Amino acid sequence: MTAFACSEDDNTDINIDGLYVGTFERNNIISNVEISLNSGDFSGESDRINFPAIYFGNFTVQKSSLNFDNEQLIITTEFDPNLILDGEWNYKFENNSLTMTNHIGDIYILTRDNNVVQ
Repeated sequence: MTAFACSEDDNTDINIDGLYVGTFERNNIISNVEISLNSGDFSGESDRINFPAIYFGNFTVQKSSLNFDNEQLIITTEFDPNLILDGEWNYKFENNSLTMTNHIGDIYILTRDNNVVQ
């Protein structure tokens, strides 16, 4: 199953599957991240331990949001659990750039690596 999103402006199907590299930012602290979106599954990592904690799981695409269901079963309490990539994120996809924001102001700014075959 390939994930698609409909643009509210022109109703064009957009395939967001791919390997993305970029940054995660919270409160002016930035880390480098890599996220793979592939047929409804996601995984990823950060260059900082648990900032953010991406782990792995499933995602679905809505009109203006991506919904992540993280499958990491053991989550320790030594860090903010809101740093886990989970739940609803508003997104914008344009020219191979994916920007995701959540309700607390965290932001991912990502670019799809078109040289990687998923």
